[in-house]
Amino acid sequence: MFKPTKLKLFFGVFLMVMLIGSAFIWKSPRQASAQMPGMPQGPMPVVVSIVKPEEVRIWKDFPGRLVAVDSAEIRPQVSGRIIELNFEDGQRVEKEDILFVIDPRPYEATLSQTKAALKAAQSSFTRAMKEFERSKDLIKTNAISQRIYDERRAAKDFAWAEVAGAKATIEQAQINLDYAHVKAPISGRVSRAEITVGNLVEEGPNAPIVTTIVADEQIYVDFEVDEQTYLSYVRGQAKDKEQEGKIPVQIILRGDHDPIDGVIHAFDNRINAASGTIRARAILENENGALLSGMFAKVRLGSADRKQQIMVDEKMLGTDQSRKFVYVVDDKNTVVYRQVEIGDRSGQSRVVLSGLEVGDKVIAEGLIRIRPGMEVKPMTKDEQEKASQKAPE
Repeated sequence: MFKPTKLKLFFGVFLMVMLIGSAFIWKSPRQASAQMPGMPQGPMPVVVSIVKPEEVRIWKDFPGRLVAVDSAEIRPQVSGRIIELNFEDGQRVEKEDILFVIDPRPYEATLSQTKAALKAAQSSFTRAMKEFERSKDLIKTNAISQRIYDERRAAKDFAWAEVAGAKATIEQAQINLDYAHVKAPISGRVSRAEITVGNLVEEGPNAPIVTTIVADEQIYVDFEVDEQTYLSYVRGQAKDKEQEGKIPVQIILRGDHDPIDGVIHAFDNRINAASGTIRARAILENENGALLSGMFAKVRLGSADRKQQIMVDEKMLGTDQSRKFVYVVDDKNTVVYRQVEIGDRSGQSRVVLSGLEVGDKVIAEGLIRIRPGMEVKPMTKDEQEKASQKAPE
């Protein structure tokens, strides 16, 4: 066992060794942090965007619906039994394509009958004309009475009227025969057949719809524009219909991100007093036929002209209750809270109506780590990329 004197000596030596060892191991927090790789030194670097005016086109968003440029309901114009259907549901057809055929035999027979009637009328007219020509010579010598002359002239005129009537009857019979071959009045996509082969159809105001066709080469987009936007975006810049037709429009369908470009087709002739809006219609190409009438779309209406504006990317904006703000780096490289008033949109940026001036350095990234009054090291995106290229790997 250790004696008390030796035990005290042992603990004294042990404590001295521990103190000497800790003197070698311990370093100040400043020295430790200086030797830890990857730790930022001094002010925190931040990426800033220098405010400068940009020439931009301002866009406003409105809800809209796609509407067919042309559409047609196909109804029979003659009565009869359908004997042919020459299209499939959803097929694209061209103008004058025969969609279906109504039994043409009755109309072919009527046409033949009217042609025969025309020949008879022409024969009667020829005979009446000869009689009338002889009467003109005979009346000069008083060989016939005036009454006979007048009768032969009337017979000639009546025979000519019968010829004209027979020609009109042939024309109507030909039209009815053509109507028996029902053709597409426009090019586009055909709907399904509502009546199939073998069914009887009748002409008239209550004739059934056999199918419908919707034009698909171009398509309209109908939407409502508020009065203020119309006055500032359209009336203030587009002075006539030709200039209105150059106003750009972008269409974004549900689930899509890429816009479809179009232009204004027309505005209505009045403001709706109840809603304070005016009806607008844009037109766009529908090359692959993917745009269908009735689709919902977000419509972006562009200003007629480009203007110089101070812009800020939306990711630079912070929200403080109902207010918008940005962080600006001042001349002392200190973060300053700056409230801003924002306006319309252009792409991913917003117009700044007040709160920023040309030359201000707006912090572009990492807002969640920034606090007013912090000392920072501002650098632009280009400066950051150059610094990262020079940094050792």
